Amino acid sequence: MNIVVVGGGLAGANAVEELRAQGYEDDLTLVGAEAHLPYERPPLSKGLLLGSAEPDSVFAHDAEWYAEHQVELVLDSRVESLDLDRGRVALADRELPYDRLLLATGATPRRLPLADAAGVPVVYLRTLEDSIALKERLTGRIVVVGAGWIGLEVAAAAREAGAEVTVVEQAAQPLEAVLGPEVGAMFAELHREHGVDLRLGTSVDTETLAAADLVVVGIGAIPDDDLARAAGLDCDDGVLVDAWLRASDPHVFAAGDVARHDHPLLGSIRVEHWDAAIHQGRAAARVMLGGDTAYDRMPYFFTDQYDLGMEYVGHTGAAGYDEVVISGDRAERKITAFWLRAGTVVAGMHLNDWDAIDTIRSAVSGGSNAPSA
Repeated sequence: MNIVVVGGGLAGANAVEELRAQGYEDDLTLVGAEAHLPYERPPLSKGLLLGSAEPDSVFAHDAEWYAEHQVELVLDSRVESLDLDRGRVALADRELPYDRLLLATGATPRRLPLADAAGVPVVYLRTLEDSIALKERLTGRIVVVGAGWIGLEVAAAAREAGAEVTVVEQAAQPLEAVLGPEVGAMFAELHREHGVDLRLGTSVDTETLAAADLVVVGIGAIPDDDLARAAGLDCDDGVLVDAWLRASDPHVFAAGDVARHDHPLLGSIRVEHWDAAIHQGRAAARVMLGGDTAYDRMPYFFTDQYDLGMEYVGHTGAAGYDEVVISGDRAERKITAFWLRAGTVVAGMHLNDWDAIDTIRSAVSGGSNAPSA
Protein backbone atom coordinates (compact mmCIF):
# COMPACT_ATOMS: atom_id res chain seq x y z
CA MET A 1 0.00 0.00 0.00
CA ASN A 2 1.16 3.54 -0.77
CA ILE A 3 0.24 6.42 1.55
CA VAL A 4 0.88 10.03 0.59
CA VAL A 5 0.53 12.94 3.02
CA VAL A 6 0.19 16.41 1.52
CA GLY A 7 1.14 19.12 4.00
CA GLY A 8 4.28 19.85 5.97
CA GLY A 9 2.73 21.01 9.22
CA LEU A 10 1.97 19.36 12.52
CA ALA A 11 -0.96 17.29 11.22
CA GLY A 12 1.19 15.73 8.51
CA ALA A 13 4.15 15.12 10.82
CA ASN A 14 1.97 13.40 13.42
CA ALA A 15 0.20 11.32 10.79
CA VAL A 16 3.44 9.80 9.46
CA GLU A 17 4.69 9.24 13.00
CA GLU A 18 1.49 7.41 13.96
CA LEU A 19 1.50 5.33 10.77
CA ARG A 20 4.95 3.97 11.60
CA ALA A 21 4.05 3.55 15.28
CA GLN A 22 1.03 1.44 14.26
CA GLY A 23 3.27 -0.87 12.26
CA TYR A 24 2.71 0.40 8.73
CA GLU A 25 5.80 -0.65 6.76
CA ASP A 26 4.95 0.17 3.14
CA ASP A 27 5.74 3.30 1.10
CA LEU A 28 5.12 6.59 2.87
CA THR A 29 5.68 10.02 1.34
CA LEU A 30 5.17 13.48 2.83
CA VAL A 31 4.95 16.46 0.45
CA GLY A 32 5.51 19.93 1.89
CA ALA A 33 5.24 23.29 0.14
CA GLU A 34 7.86 24.88 2.38
CA ALA A 35 11.56 24.06 2.23
CA HIS A 36 11.63 23.32 5.96
CA LEU A 37 11.03 20.05 7.72
CA PRO A 38 7.49 19.88 9.17
CA TYR A 39 7.13 22.21 12.13
CA GLU A 40 4.62 23.48 14.66
CA ARG A 41 3.25 27.00 14.46
CA PRO A 42 2.34 28.12 18.02
CA PRO A 43 5.94 29.21 18.78
CA LEU A 44 5.82 31.58 15.80
CA SER A 45 3.67 34.03 17.78
CA LYS A 46 4.92 32.97 21.22
CA GLY A 47 8.42 31.76 22.07
CA LEU A 48 10.16 32.78 18.87
CA LEU A 49 8.87 36.36 19.02
CA LEU A 50 9.67 36.60 22.73
CA GLY A 51 13.17 35.22 22.23
CA SER A 52 12.57 32.34 24.64
CA ALA A 53 12.75 29.72 21.87
CA GLU A 54 15.14 29.15 19.00
CA PRO A 55 14.04 28.42 15.41
CA ASP A 56 15.41 24.87 15.55
CA SER A 57 13.05 24.05 18.42
CA VAL A 58 9.90 24.23 16.27
CA PHE A 59 10.52 21.13 14.15
CA ALA A 60 8.42 18.04 14.85
CA HIS A 61 11.33 15.71 14.02
CA ASP A 62 14.85 16.08 12.73
CA ALA A 63 15.92 14.87 9.28
CA GLU A 64 17.41 11.71 10.74
CA TRP A 65 14.05 10.64 12.15
CA TYR A 66 12.43 10.68 8.70
CA ALA A 67 15.35 8.74 7.24
CA GLU A 68 15.29 6.16 10.03
CA HIS A 69 11.55 5.68 9.64
CA GLN A 70 11.71 5.52 5.83
CA VAL A 71 9.51 8.53 5.25
CA GLU A 72 10.26 10.08 1.88
CA LEU A 73 10.24 13.86 2.19
CA VAL A 74 9.39 15.94 -0.87
CA LEU A 75 9.89 19.50 0.38
CA ASP A 76 9.73 22.90 -1.30
CA SER A 77 7.24 21.34 -3.70
CA ARG A 78 3.60 22.13 -4.35
CA VAL A 79 1.07 19.60 -5.50
CA GLU A 80 -0.38 20.73 -8.80
CA SER A 81 -3.41 18.45 -8.92
CA LEU A 82 -5.05 15.29 -7.62
CA ASP A 83 -6.39 12.51 -9.81
CA LEU A 84 -8.90 10.72 -7.61
CA ASP A 85 -9.86 8.17 -10.24
CA ARG A 86 -6.28 7.00 -10.82
CA GLY A 87 -5.03 7.62 -7.28
CA ARG A 88 -2.27 10.02 -8.28
CA VAL A 89 -0.74 13.18 -6.80
CA ALA A 90 0.77 15.37 -9.51
CA LEU A 91 3.90 17.38 -8.76
CA ALA A 92 5.74 19.60 -11.21
CA ASP A 93 8.17 16.83 -12.19
CA ARG A 94 6.44 13.55 -11.38
CA GLU A 95 3.35 11.73 -10.13
CA LEU A 96 3.02 9.93 -6.82
CA PRO A 97 0.65 6.95 -6.67
CA TYR A 98 -1.42 6.46 -3.54
CA ASP A 99 -3.83 3.98 -2.03
CA ARG A 100 -4.59 6.37 0.84
CA LEU A 101 -4.15 10.13 0.76
CA LEU A 102 -4.14 12.58 3.67
CA LEU A 103 -4.68 16.27 2.97
CA ALA A 104 -3.11 18.40 5.70
CA THR A 105 -2.63 21.59 3.69
CA GLY A 106 -3.52 23.97 6.52
CA ALA A 107 -4.75 27.50 6.02
CA THR A 108 -3.56 30.84 4.67
CA PRO A 109 -3.92 34.26 6.35
CA ARG A 110 -6.88 36.36 5.35
CA ARG A 111 -5.61 39.40 3.45
CA LEU A 112 -6.50 43.03 4.20
CA PRO A 113 -6.30 45.03 0.94
CA LEU A 114 -6.42 48.35 2.79
CA ALA A 115 -3.22 47.45 4.64
CA ASP A 116 -1.55 46.05 1.54
CA ALA A 117 -2.14 49.34 -0.26
CA ALA A 118 -1.12 51.62 2.63
CA GLY A 119 2.49 51.99 1.56
CA VAL A 120 3.98 50.72 4.85
CA PRO A 121 5.54 47.31 5.58
CA VAL A 122 2.87 44.66 6.26
CA VAL A 123 3.33 41.26 7.93
CA TYR A 124 1.01 38.27 7.86
CA LEU A 125 2.34 35.82 10.45
CA ARG A 126 2.12 32.25 9.17
CA THR A 127 5.54 30.83 8.37
CA LEU A 128 8.83 30.39 10.17
CA GLU A 129 10.37 33.08 7.98
CA ASP A 130 7.54 35.46 8.90
CA SER A 131 8.25 35.00 12.60
CA ILE A 132 12.02 35.34 12.34
CA ALA A 133 11.68 38.51 10.27
CA LEU A 134 9.03 39.99 12.56
CA LYS A 135 11.13 39.45 15.68
CA GLU A 136 13.81 41.72 14.22
CA ARG A 137 11.26 44.47 13.57
CA LEU A 138 9.48 44.76 16.92
CA THR A 139 10.49 48.40 17.32
CA GLY A 140 8.98 51.79 16.68
CA ARG A 141 5.27 52.16 16.04
CA ILE A 142 3.43 48.94 15.32
CA VAL A 143 -0.22 48.69 14.35
CA VAL A 144 -1.85 45.29 14.84
CA VAL A 145 -5.11 44.76 12.97
CA GLY A 146 -7.24 42.18 14.76
CA ALA A 147 -7.47 41.30 18.46
CA GLY A 148 -7.62 37.54 18.05
CA TRP A 149 -5.01 35.10 19.30
CA ILE A 150 -2.32 36.04 16.78
CA GLY A 151 -2.91 39.78 17.13
CA LEU A 152 -2.80 39.78 20.93
CA GLU A 153 0.25 37.52 21.14
CA VAL A 154 2.11 39.74 18.68
CA ALA A 155 1.04 42.82 20.64
CA ALA A 156 2.36 41.30 23.88
CA ALA A 157 5.70 40.37 22.28
CA ALA A 158 6.02 43.83 20.73
CA ARG A 159 5.35 45.59 24.02
CA GLU A 160 7.87 43.40 25.82
CA ALA A 161 10.38 44.38 23.12
CA GLY A 162 9.65 48.05 23.81
CA ALA A 163 7.59 48.91 20.74
CA GLU A 164 4.69 51.35 20.72
CA VAL A 165 1.63 49.22 19.92
CA THR A 166 -1.84 50.03 18.66
CA VAL A 167 -4.40 47.23 18.23
CA VAL A 168 -7.50 47.88 16.14
CA GLU A 169 -10.46 45.50 16.43
CA GLN A 170 -13.99 45.70 15.01
CA ALA A 171 -15.57 43.75 17.86
CA ALA A 172 -16.47 45.33 21.19
CA GLN A 173 -13.91 43.18 23.05
CA PRO A 174 -10.82 41.17 22.16
CA LEU A 175 -11.51 37.51 21.38
CA GLU A 176 -15.22 38.21 21.64
CA ALA A 177 -16.23 35.62 19.03
CA VAL A 178 -14.49 32.86 21.01
CA LEU A 179 -14.65 33.90 24.66
CA GLY A 180 -17.59 36.29 24.72
CA PRO A 181 -17.60 39.83 26.12
CA GLU A 182 -17.19 38.86 29.79
CA VAL A 183 -13.81 37.15 29.43
CA GLY A 184 -12.78 39.23 26.45
CA ALA A 185 -12.90 42.31 28.67
CA MET A 186 -10.23 40.75 30.91
CA PHE A 187 -7.86 40.55 27.96
CA ALA A 188 -8.64 44.17 27.11
CA GLU A 189 -7.68 45.21 30.65
CA LEU A 190 -4.50 43.13 30.48
CA HIS A 191 -3.25 44.79 27.32
CA ARG A 192 -4.17 48.30 28.37
CA GLU A 193 -2.30 47.77 31.65
CA HIS A 194 0.75 46.94 29.55
CA GLY A 195 0.49 50.11 27.52
CA VAL A 196 -1.29 48.92 24.39
CA ASP A 197 -3.48 51.50 22.65
CA LEU A 198 -6.46 49.18 22.22
CA ARG A 199 -9.12 50.55 19.88
CA LEU A 200 -12.23 48.42 20.03
CA GLY A 201 -15.46 48.57 18.08
CA THR A 202 -13.74 50.31 15.19
CA SER A 203 -12.26 49.59 11.79
CA VAL A 204 -8.71 50.43 10.82
CA ASP A 205 -8.29 53.42 8.51
CA THR A 206 -5.57 54.64 6.17
CA GLU A 207 -4.49 57.38 8.58
CA THR A 208 -3.77 54.86 11.35
CA LEU A 209 -1.88 52.60 8.97
CA ALA A 210 0.14 55.41 7.44
CA ALA A 211 1.40 56.46 10.88
CA ALA A 212 2.87 53.00 11.56
CA ASP A 213 6.39 51.78 11.00
CA LEU A 214 4.99 48.27 10.64
CA VAL A 215 1.52 46.74 10.29
CA VAL A 216 0.73 43.21 11.45
CA VAL A 217 -2.54 41.79 10.14
CA GLY A 218 -4.22 39.02 12.11
CA ILE A 219 -7.82 38.82 10.93
CA GLY A 220 -8.22 35.09 10.59
CA ALA A 221 -7.27 32.40 8.10
CA ILE A 222 -8.81 30.70 5.09
CA PRO A 223 -8.53 26.90 4.71
CA ASP A 224 -6.19 25.93 1.90
CA ASP A 225 -8.72 23.69 0.19
CA ASP A 226 -8.21 24.78 -3.44
CA LEU A 227 -6.49 21.52 -4.34
CA ALA A 228 -9.36 19.48 -2.90
CA ARG A 229 -11.99 21.63 -4.62
CA ALA A 230 -10.29 21.32 -7.99
CA ALA A 231 -10.20 17.54 -7.60
CA GLY A 232 -13.96 17.43 -6.95
CA LEU A 233 -13.92 16.68 -3.22
CA ASP A 234 -16.80 18.12 -1.19
CA CYS A 235 -15.70 21.38 0.46
CA ASP A 236 -17.38 24.13 2.46
CA ASP A 237 -14.95 26.35 4.36
CA GLY A 238 -12.56 23.42 4.36
CA VAL A 239 -12.52 19.84 3.17
CA LEU A 240 -15.68 18.14 4.44
CA VAL A 241 -14.83 14.98 6.37
CA ASP A 242 -16.97 12.59 8.37
CA ALA A 243 -16.51 11.62 12.01
CA TRP A 244 -13.59 9.39 10.97
CA LEU A 245 -11.88 12.22 9.02
CA ARG A 246 -12.70 10.64 5.65
CA ALA A 247 -13.43 12.96 2.74
CA SER A 248 -16.12 12.42 0.08
CA ASP A 249 -13.70 10.05 -1.69
CA PRO A 250 -13.21 6.98 0.54
CA HIS A 251 -9.46 6.88 -0.12
CA VAL A 252 -8.90 10.49 0.92
CA PHE A 253 -8.70 11.94 4.44
CA ALA A 254 -8.13 15.44 5.82
CA ALA A 255 -6.79 16.72 9.13
CA GLY A 256 -5.82 19.98 10.81
CA ASP A 257 -6.76 23.50 9.74
CA VAL A 258 -8.09 22.42 6.34
CA ALA A 259 -10.56 19.84 7.69
CA ARG A 260 -14.20 20.65 8.39
CA HIS A 261 -15.01 17.72 10.64
CA ASP A 262 -18.36 16.14 11.43
CA HIS A 263 -17.66 15.92 15.16
CA PRO A 264 -19.84 13.27 16.86
CA LEU A 265 -20.77 15.67 19.69
CA LEU A 266 -20.30 19.16 18.26
CA GLY A 267 -21.47 18.84 14.66
CA SER A 268 -19.61 20.40 11.76
CA ILE A 269 -16.56 22.33 13.02
CA ARG A 270 -13.19 23.44 11.70
CA VAL A 271 -10.57 23.93 14.40
CA GLU A 272 -7.42 25.96 13.69
CA HIS A 273 -5.37 24.91 16.68
CA TRP A 274 -2.20 23.01 17.49
CA ASP A 275 -3.94 20.28 19.49
CA ALA A 276 -6.39 19.45 16.71
CA ALA A 277 -3.59 19.19 14.15
CA ILE A 278 -1.70 16.72 16.34
CA HIS A 279 -4.60 14.48 17.29
CA GLN A 280 -6.50 14.60 13.99
CA GLY A 281 -3.31 13.64 12.16
CA ARG A 282 -2.85 10.65 14.44
CA ALA A 283 -6.52 9.66 14.28
CA ALA A 284 -6.60 9.81 10.49
CA ALA A 285 -3.51 7.60 10.35
CA ARG A 286 -5.20 4.92 12.44
CA VAL A 287 -8.34 4.97 10.31
CA MET A 288 -6.29 4.74 7.11
CA LEU A 289 -4.91 1.49 8.51
CA GLY A 290 -8.36 0.07 9.22
CA GLY A 291 -9.28 1.62 12.56
CA ASP A 292 -12.93 2.41 13.18
CA THR A 293 -12.81 4.90 16.08
CA ALA A 294 -14.43 8.26 15.38
CA TYR A 295 -12.50 11.41 16.29
CA ASP A 296 -14.39 12.95 19.22
CA ARG A 297 -11.66 14.85 21.09
CA MET A 298 -12.81 18.23 22.39
CA PRO A 299 -11.02 21.27 20.93
CA TYR A 300 -8.20 22.63 23.09
CA PHE A 301 -6.04 25.72 22.77
CA PHE A 302 -3.77 27.86 24.89
CA THR A 303 -2.13 31.26 24.93
CA ASP A 304 0.63 33.08 26.82
CA GLN A 305 0.53 36.87 27.01
CA TYR A 306 2.74 38.82 29.42
CA ASP A 307 2.38 37.03 32.77
CA LEU A 308 -0.96 35.46 31.81
CA GLY A 309 -1.37 31.87 30.70
CA MET A 310 -4.64 30.35 29.55
CA GLU A 311 -5.97 26.95 28.52
CA TYR A 312 -9.42 26.40 26.97
CA VAL A 313 -11.35 23.21 26.24
CA GLY A 314 -14.63 22.85 24.37
CA HIS A 315 -16.61 24.70 21.75
CA THR A 316 -19.66 26.92 22.15
CA GLY A 317 -20.54 26.45 18.47
CA ALA A 318 -23.17 28.16 16.39
CA ALA A 319 -25.74 27.68 19.16
CA GLY A 320 -23.66 29.82 21.51
CA TYR A 321 -24.12 29.81 25.27
CA ASP A 322 -26.64 31.06 27.83
CA GLU A 323 -24.25 32.18 30.54
CA VAL A 324 -20.67 32.08 31.69
CA VAL A 325 -19.84 31.18 35.30
CA ILE A 326 -16.58 32.73 36.50
CA SER A 327 -14.88 31.92 39.80
CA GLY A 328 -11.56 32.83 41.37
CA ASP A 329 -9.61 36.04 41.87
CA ARG A 330 -10.25 38.42 38.99
CA ALA A 331 -7.88 41.05 40.34
CA GLU A 332 -5.03 38.50 40.29
CA ARG A 333 -6.33 37.00 37.03
CA LYS A 334 -6.39 33.52 38.51
CA ILE A 335 -9.80 32.25 37.51
CA THR A 336 -11.79 29.44 35.96
CA ALA A 337 -14.72 30.00 33.63
CA PHE A 338 -17.40 27.66 32.31
CA TRP A 339 -19.69 28.40 29.38
CA LEU A 340 -23.16 26.88 29.77
CA ARG A 341 -25.98 26.10 27.39
CA ALA A 342 -29.27 24.85 28.85
CA GLY A 343 -27.45 24.26 32.13
CA THR A 344 -24.76 22.04 30.59
CA VAL A 345 -21.06 22.87 30.33
CA VAL A 346 -20.00 23.27 26.69
CA ALA A 347 -16.61 24.93 27.25
CA GLY A 348 -14.24 25.75 30.08
CA MET A 349 -11.11 27.81 30.60
CA HIS A 350 -8.61 28.84 33.23
CA LEU A 351 -6.33 31.84 33.60
CA ASN A 352 -3.12 31.14 35.55
CA ASP A 353 -4.71 28.22 37.42
CA TRP A 354 -2.63 25.34 36.12
CA ASP A 355 -4.14 22.75 38.43
CA ALA A 356 -7.59 23.33 36.94
CA ILE A 357 -7.22 21.95 33.41
CA ASP A 358 -8.00 18.31 34.24
CA THR A 359 -11.19 19.33 36.03
CA ILE A 360 -12.14 21.57 33.14
CA ARG A 361 -11.53 18.88 30.55
CA SER A 362 -13.57 16.38 32.57
CA ALA A 363 -16.48 18.80 32.98
CA VAL A 364 -16.59 19.63 29.27
CA SER A 365 -16.13 16.08 28.01
CA GLY A 366 -18.70 14.75 30.42
CA GLY A 367 -21.32 17.40 29.72
CA SER A 368 -21.50 18.34 33.40
CA ASN A 369 -24.18 20.48 34.91
CA ALA A 370 -23.56 24.08 35.87
CA PRO A 371 -20.75 24.58 38.41
CA SER A 372 -21.05 27.00 41.27
CA ALA A 373 -19.59 30.47 40.88
